[in-house]
Amino acid sequence: MKLIDGKQTAADIRAGLKARAAAFSCKYGLPVGLAVVLIGDDPASAVYVRNKIKACEEVGIRSFAHILPADATQETAENEVRRLAEDASVHGILVQLPLPAHLAASRILARIPAAKDVDGFSVENVGLLAKGERGTVACTPLGVMELLRRYRIPTAGKRAVVIGRSNTVGKPMAMLLIGADATVTVCHSKTQDLAAVCRQADILVAAVGRPKTVTADMVKEGAVVIDVGINRDGGKLCGDVDFEGVKDKVSYITPVPGGVGPMTVAMLLQNTLDAAERQV
Repeated sequence: MKLIDGKQTAADIRAGLKARAAAFSCKYGLPVGLAVVLIGDDPASAVYVRNKIKACEEVGIRSFAHILPADATQETAENEVRRLAEDASVHGILVQLPLPAHLAASRILARIPAAKDVDGFSVENVGLLAKGERGTVACTPLGVMELLRRYRIPTAGKRAVVIGRSNTVGKPMAMLLIGADATVTVCHSKTQDLAAVCRQADILVAAVGRPKTVTADMVKEGAVVIDVGINRDGGKLCGDVDFEGVKDKVSYITPVPGGVGPMTVAMLLQNTLDAAERQV
């Protein structure tokens, strides 16, 4: 078993992005700017926002934190995003999810222009991904693909199984793997005999949000296992994969923490820099 070190890989990527951000600022006379919109007081969301702002500071991206109260109206939220969309100093906009239940997330996200959609959630960017054309790709699946590339794990002709069909991870992950010439199966809560399907996978991506869903009997010998989940089990962070039970069967595996998580933030920074360079 070889551990896929997302923490070190992300650090290497951030080092390169720091040089790119400095070059951008020098050439155009302004820093790359990322606006992060947080609505409400969800503790986990607040932590994620702080981590993203810290990462921005590390690489020289100017971050704008816009915090709205939990009772903010739909109109207020949409107007805030619209204002940021018109601000030339803001190259990327991120609305931290989940939003308070009374807000329509799709309408708020729709106010982000595709050019500033650094999360890759816009209809235009999702459509470009589905067509295999260049656009901004969701950060987590993009980070997974970067790990596979950097660890020289082949995808062409391989059988890939993605557990989870969310718009943020599962679906774009499947499309990226298809684009990398893998044969892809997407599993979900209605999949019959999930274990049998998973055992066919050369590359298994778990993104279900339930602790230790993937057990040793679901993984074939020598498989590559990518654990996207971040859960708490008995006060400790764990993924969707039973790491201890699975590790001796696989060729490569990502840990939790220290696997896909740091890559998600690194890809957000990369998407922001890409967006800035396309806008000038």
